[in-house]
Amino acid sequence: MNSKSKIIIAIDGYSSCGKSTLAKELAKELNYIFIDSGAMYRGVTLFAIENELISDNKIEIQRLISKLEEINLTFEINPTSKSPELCLNGINVEHEIRSPRIASLVSQIAKIKEVREKLVQEQREMGKNGGIVMDGRDIGSVVFPNADLKLFVTANIDIRTERRYLELKSKGINSSMDEVGSNLTERDYIDSTRKESPLIQTNDAIVIDNSFLSKTDQLNIALDLVTKKIKELV
Repeated sequence: MNSKSKIIIAIDGYSSCGKSTLAKELAKELNYIFIDSGAMYRGVTLFAIENELISDNKIEIQRLISKLEEINLTFEINPTSKSPELCLNGINVEHEIRSPRIASLVSQIAKIKEVREKLVQEQREMGKNGGIVMDGRDIGSVVFPNADLKLFVTANIDIRTERRYLELKSKGINSSMDEVGSNLTERDYIDSTRKESPLIQTNDAIVIDNSFLSKTDQLNIALDLVTKKIKELV
């Protein structure tokens, strides 16, 4: 294999396409570290809300930038699920960052150059030794452009809307299908057209359309691709 004992796997894709689910399962199977980059942007969004840096859905960008050094994002393992959960300044905020309020604002936060620079630096530090699976929107294009394996996950918008709606419902969060669909469509547009690190499918990324795949089928496809990549690097 190359100089690293374990590879870097970058997974990008649209909102609610199942990329985080795949990344978590893949990391568990490989005994790799899973890093949810989207959770980090949600953490910054929560910080902005808690510090009254957002009014009428408009972000006070310069004030937020001035406070970025006050934001400490870490992950802790949930003892039951064995999955990493986000902590904002030492407090577990995993439940809070999954709310519709955060979802409606996170793409605007992610557009801010200084926010992206801070989080990209932290994400690169987390993955510098390999053995990680990181998912997001710019992992293969910006964070780890030389990742050993890049996957681009996608699914039909109607299927993504239904999945997100059911996920919110299971968590006791009330929302309508129309609201969820509108939010996803808006986030897709913002993520794909923003100036700073837009969501793109890189030329060397392998596409997985999971519209009609089970979680098991998707995981097996990814595991086969990992096995193939590792053999190439031996």
